[in-house]
Amino acid sequence: MSTMSATTTGPAPGRDVPPAPAGPPRPGRVRRARPNLVGGLGAGVWFVVVAVPLYFLLVTSFRASSDYLSDGPLAVPSDLTTDNYLEVLSSNFPRYFLNNVLVAAACVAIVLVLALPAAYAIVRSRSRWVARGFTVLLLGLAVPAQAVIVPLYLMVTQLRLYDTLLAIILPTAAFALPLAVVVLSSSLRDIPGELFEAAVLDGAGPGRVLVSLVLPLARPGLATIGIFTALQAWNGFLFPLVLTQDASVRVLTLGLWDFQGQYGTNVPLITAAVLLSLLPLLVVYLLGRRFLLAGLTAGAGR
Repeated sequence: MSTMSATTTGPAPGRDVPPAPAGPPRPGRVRRARPNLVGGLGAGVWFVVVAVPLYFLLVTSFRASSDYLSDGPLAVPSDLTTDNYLEVLSSNFPRYFLNNVLVAAACVAIVLVLALPAAYAIVRSRSRWVARGFTVLLLGLAVPAQAVIVPLYLMVTQLRLYDTLLAIILPTAAFALPLAVVVLSSSLRDIPGELFEAAVLDGAGPGRVLVSLVLPLARPGLATIGIFTALQAWNGFLFPLVLTQDASVRVLTLGLWDFQGQYGTNVPLITAAVLLSLLPLLVVYLLGRRFLLAGLTAGAGR
């Protein structure tokens, strides 16, 4: 009897025993993330390094020169004034600003027009000459402008371009082109090859593929090289210093010297001019920042 009851109550052969219901979870300690003291300290130091110069630049531009000399550079101003900005705008600063805009816009246009077809040929062509041309172009990344300024000066004078904006535009665009081609070719490698094959099957030629397919998909890369070229052209100093002399073609990097006196320097006046010259760069960055990271990380996964 005991044998039969044991047999009937036991599990049938070939069937899995259901797991026992789990009991209530035991109360345990919740692990809290430890604060990264080293990282927080580094972030605080970096914030101070960045914030103090910006504070000095912004506050000093609204101070009078006498208050700056008496109270110190980092003191909280008691009286703010816009006389520095009015004096800057009444000087030759607008002309220098316009020259900078023309130089930067021309350099960006030249680099974008030349870099996109070059990168498209590098990515899609299998020709040896294209590969060798890309290798020669990469040598431009290793040649600093200071090393070729003397032959460049001779070339500019022989072409009768000295003291013109073209003397600044052409060398600046030439030195920005190698990096632009490298960044843009990495961006074009992210475009699937099936899209190119589909466009060719539809009867599109190389020019049509470049305009209808490559150009819309290469906007992050184009925005990236456009921002970098604009920064390089806007902050250029060597080419304007050596290849220009007339005040009518002077750019901002040289024009800021006009606010330095013979026997002293009006620091609030210079900071106002510097702050006005930084505003276009800030606007360009804010407009193109969403494309900047995508362009810099293009081709990273390959």
